[in-house]
Amino acid sequence: MNEGLIRNFLHEYKAGNFTDEEILHKLRENEVEEMGFAKVDLGREVRQGFPEVIYAEGKTPSQVADIFSALSKKSNSSVMATRANAEKFEAVKNVAPEAKYDEAARIVYLERNLNDVDKSRYILVVTAGTSDIPVAEEARLTAYLMGQNVKTCYDCGVAGIHRLFSHLEEIQNANVIIVIAGMEGALASVVGGLTDKPVIAVPTSVGYGASFRGLSALLSMLNSCAAGTSVVNIDNGFGAGVLAAKINKMR
Repeated sequence: MNEGLIRNFLHEYKAGNFTDEEILHKLRENEVEEMGFAKVDLGREVRQGFPEVIYAEGKTPSQVADIFSALSKKSNSSVMATRANAEKFEAVKNVAPEAKYDEAARIVYLERNLNDVDKSRYILVVTAGTSDIPVAEEARLTAYLMGQNVKTCYDCGVAGIHRLFSHLEEIQNANVIIVIAGMEGALASVVGGLTDKPVIAVPTSVGYGASFRGLSALLSMLNSCAAGTSVVNIDNGFGAGVLAAKINKMR
């Protein structure tokens, strides 16, 4: 249930149009929509400031479309389905024609109410290599749809560290930094040592055999000596984007 709907209910209750039991029933019935295959959490926007996000991988196109439709009808905020493909996008378009698909980020989304973005505080997304961009785009688009100003610096890894130093001003002026790297994952420590702002490190599954599909980068980032660096799961651009957005909204 969005904030506007709750306010309407409260105004009606204050005016005497609902009894105690009726207002409780209305508030409760709008928290969860039962679909048989899913229980859509319609109260998450009120509790956490953003609607439930659909994890599309493992769901059928029709399931993704049905959940997307329910969320889009009950929310005034942006709606997202992550780890989606073109087939699931086509299914969503049948129920939400204004939906868009970002192929790099693998996100199907409806963009809503992003007119009041604070341009003075930004999240910076930095990648070690071009191969890390899909995870970076997931992080960037997630934070953007949550109403945040996001900038990017791609392909700035330690193998050519002069490329990173050309973005030093952007790094030092950012409010939150997301660092995305595969291979040995060293970039997070380097960036963490150049800023007094929080750094969110995202290990990716990019790399040759001994990188163990991102495990090497994950362990490197967990063992970072740069204070103020936190780590999310392998390839979890979405999780990094959400965390960065929450930090950036704080005053």
